[in-house]
Amino acid sequence: GEGLFMSMDERKQVTETVIDQVDGRVPVIAHIAGLVVRDVVELAQHAQQVGAAGLSSVLPPLYNDSQSIYAYFAAIGTAVPDLPLLTYIFGGPIDAVSLMREIMKIPSVAGAKYTGPNMYEFREVVGLRRDNWTIFSGMDEQCVYAAMQESSGCIGTTLNFMPGVYREIHNSCKTGDFAQAQEFQNRANQVTRVFHTFGFSGALKQIMGKLGFPCGKPRLPRFPLPEEKWDSFYADLEAVGFSELAEM
Repeated sequence: GEGLFMSMDERKQVTETVIDQVDGRVPVIAHIAGLVVRDVVELAQHAQQVGAAGLSSVLPPLYNDSQSIYAYFAAIGTAVPDLPLLTYIFGGPIDAVSLMREIMKIPSVAGAKYTGPNMYEFREVVGLRRDNWTIFSGMDEQCVYAAMQESSGCIGTTLNFMPGVYREIHNSCKTGDFAQAQEFQNRANQVTRVFHTFGFSGALKQIMGKLGFPCGKPRLPRFPLPEEKWDSFYADLEAVGFSELAEM
């Protein structure tokens, strides 16, 4: 996601384009995070006007305490009370469970994406509420363990080019075949390791273009994958079975 590196007009265009292309086949959640609250509110209201089914936001950079974070999400919930709001939380300096206990007091908050390795903490967030509660996992590398803790689904980067393997991880967990789910996770993680080796953002843009979805170059502060590394990148991906996973 490069929303924080885009202009307001660009972000609105992305939301409008996605909703137009999806054409009602699945709900669209618009990500509206930003540092300036009035801009975030404007993006939220725009998303509602063009047909988004929900809103989400990362914890905004430089909002370093629970009081300011709560006020940020409360501003969104007050401005657009009729759309479900999902936070993006993670295992960091602010306790995620305590933070969610506060944020969920906002009536429109319907869940979160939790990005972190602490599956105990993840499960605690899942268990905060039963009804109208959706908790996605955010670490591709730990999708299987989050699924075991009853995640609602996975929102991740590598899902852009190999979503099928994560579908199979969740399906295997639902049927109790945890060994197969772990095997799928291991295979996906081999691909992820290659992306980390070559620089994730540049490698992601490169592979999406090769798969027929040209996404341009990364926005600063990220950089594209240098051309002299393309062949090595493709070779390393094929060595770990990338094509098979991408076709699932």
